[in-house]
Amino acid sequence: MHDELSAAENLSLFGALYGLRGAALRRAIDSALEIAGLTDRARDKVGTFSGGMKRRLNLASALLHGPQILLLDEPTVGVDPQSRNAIFGNLEEFRRQGKTLVYTTHYMEEAERLCDRIIIIDHGRVIANDRLEAVRRLVPAVNVLEIDIENPGVDGWYQGLRSLTDVDSVELNGSVLRVAMGDLTDTSPRVLEWLCEQGIRFGHIASQRADLETVFLTLTGRSVRNA
Repeated sequence: MHDELSAAENLSLFGALYGLRGAALRRAIDSALEIAGLTDRARDKVGTFSGGMKRRLNLASALLHGPQILLLDEPTVGVDPQSRNAIFGNLEEFRRQGKTLVYTTHYMEEAERLCDRIIIIDHGRVIANDRLEAVRRLVPAVNVLEIDIENPGVDGWYQGLRSLTDVDSVELNGSVLRVAMGDLTDTSPRVLEWLCEQGIRFGHIASQRADLETVFLTLTGRSVRNA
């Protein structure tokens, strides 16, 4: 973006580079400014914009020619929360419209919220490339079932759960039994059935699964990256 030009002038320049002219260009500029939430700042010089407003204008310029594929390189870095929310809302709407988004980010929660397919690259090497749930399954015991036990038996009574297929670890903290497993859907019913067979009563049940950040750190290691 050129700081000495207004938002509309910048979009006019980029639209011309896309081959847009006349009324089609004016319509595209108006639409892009509305999507970016910058209609009221159309005549203001970009040099007066905040970082978040410049990011939104960048997105607007990419939309002028109605692309079906958007390449986005960390579009929310360094922006204010309102701009970040606005950008992300627009991206989710584009996805609903059937547009393809290729999205590069260090914010795992953004990738988890937006992307259908996840590619994790570490030091230039692809170490994961699959749908989100499949990527989660690359990490052992990413799912945990927490069960409040009402009548614990003798010491070590819960160790028998380890014999169940897909149960990776079992631990008892006070009255809370934590069972780590690969697949909550398949394994949780068998865990609860085993407890009933042993005469163990339980109350509150909660499940947890690792977020994408945990998966990323597990696959890449936790050492600091300098490049």
